[in-house]
Amino acid sequence: MATPKQIWEQQQSQMQRVKNSGIISSNGSPIKDDKEEEMAKSALALFRAKEEEIERKKMEMRSKIQTYMGRVEEATRRLADIQEELDALIDPMRKEVAILRKKIDTVNRELKPLGQSCQKKEREYKEALEAFNDKNKEKAQLVSKLMELVSESERLRMKKLEELSKNIETLQ
Repeated sequence: MATPKQIWEQQQSQMQRVKNSGIISSNGSPIKDDKEEEMAKSALALFRAKEEEIERKKMEMRSKIQTYMGRVEEATRRLADIQEELDALIDPMRKEVAILRKKIDTVNRELKPLGQSCQKKEREYKEALEAFNDKNKEKAQLVSKLMELVSESERLRMKKLEELSKNIETLQ
């Protein structure tokens, strides 16, 4: 693709060739030659003006693009800073949560055997308590029976003593 400057140079050289060949004027009139030359100069000036305007707009566009790129780079830097701050906020929380989860897992692993041991000791306690209560009942029954026997024995002894006492009184 040819640049605008190259196109202009090509058109310029074509105009020069046309002038040199004498084809510009069809009837050979110098007035027409002057008008045609003036029109060619005017077209050339118009072309140059348009070329300059295009070049100026191109420079303005480059300037706008550079300004925009500067703003984009600044925004990118600000976003990167914000991302870093966000990561810094999230990261300590993650570490603390991970530490707490590990501690909870450790405590859970320690609790399981302790819970089993507690249940085993509860069963043993219940069995021991039941055995203790059974022995207490048995003791109470035995004590009760002993009390009955002692009372019966005392009653019988008192009766015997009274009989003996009556016998002694009758002897006297």
